[in-house]
Amino acid sequence: MKASFYEKKLKSLFSSAGITVGGQNPWDIRVLDQRFYKRVITESHLGIGESYMDGWWECDALDEFFFKVLRAKLDKKVSQFTRALSNLAGIVINLQNPSRAFHVGEVHYNIGNDLYEAMLDRHMLYSCAYWKDAQNLDSAQENKLRLIFNKLRLEPGMKVLDIGCGWGGAARFAAEHYGVAVTGVTVSSEQKKKADELSKELPVDISLMDYRNISGSYDRIYSIGMFEHVGVKNYRRFFEITSDCLKEDGLFLLHTIGSRRSSSNTDKWTHRYIFPNSMLPSAKQIAAASEGLHVMEDWHAFGNDYYRTLKAWHENFERHWPSLKHAYDERFYRMWRYYLLSAAGSFRARNVQLWQVLFSNEGITGDYYVDREYSSILKKS
Repeated sequence: MKASFYEKKLKSLFSSAGITVGGQNPWDIRVLDQRFYKRVITESHLGIGESYMDGWWECDALDEFFFKVLRAKLDKKVSQFTRALSNLAGIVINLQNPSRAFHVGEVHYNIGNDLYEAMLDRHMLYSCAYWKDAQNLDSAQENKLRLIFNKLRLEPGMKVLDIGCGWGGAARFAAEHYGVAVTGVTVSSEQKKKADELSKELPVDISLMDYRNISGSYDRIYSIGMFEHVGVKNYRRFFEITSDCLKEDGLFLLHTIGSRRSSSNTDKWTHRYIFPNSMLPSAKQIAAASEGLHVMEDWHAFGNDYYRTLKAWHENFERHWPSLKHAYDERFYRMWRYYLLSAAGSFRARNVQLWQVLFSNEGITGDYYVDREYSSILKKS
């Protein structure tokens, strides 16, 4: 059969990235449905993601495949038109307005606590771990918590706000090991349910709440992996809230995935299947939105650690799939596998970043050196 224009074009693009259709390398792909070529060329990431979910192609090492695709910038060569339309929607519409605030909780975080318990570490932390000297996911996630809380210089008796607290793992760790009282907010009813169950003996209070309704005064604030749901139209409001709620001598740490370029939307596949209405901030957008409200004290990048985190989550997911598949169908399995491994490849290619940004309200006076270590933690008296 004569190859179509779409097949020739896509095979040529793949070849420029060292990928062969029908090749023997683990990152090479096997095309099982000829409609694959046109769908990818015309629909970009939405097309390649949905066609994988539909079983139109296979790859033994999806993370390696996406690493090569993104390092060769193939995504830009096939997505200029579709990306322009997607960005226009984010400019015109506030995709993260208050009426949509709980949508991502319902669609993604409420999928099932059994899935997240199987995939995540023992603290159920759904964000990038810190792998320096770590032997496994549990220790890498605890490293991350110590890194954050040492940067914030938590002290016993402090009142702390956790924006986007998830299942409460960070809040519990702070209360147990640093002797602080933590107020956490989430938009997921399932996260709140689990967090309440695990935190009932600790000074941890979890609320089902949109961040725009937060009030009060706190010694320290942190937000771990939540800012990706805020949206560019709301960045300024987010920082107004953290500035208003942070005491004059307080510190605020923002832990977020970041983009290399400013945008007003996410890609269509991620929006449709994983994180509806999500948006990755750029360094420029964070700096502009926080200007005049906070003083930036430190900016720490360790994006490759998210590659290792996602690979660990995928390993856990695959190992526990036999006990999960009674509740999730095969298309969900392919979707979730694609999500974890395509994201891993993206972080390894440094197409997306991981940042921890430390802020104060008025600026720290005198000698101050940000703690980049994680080993020593202040024990509760």
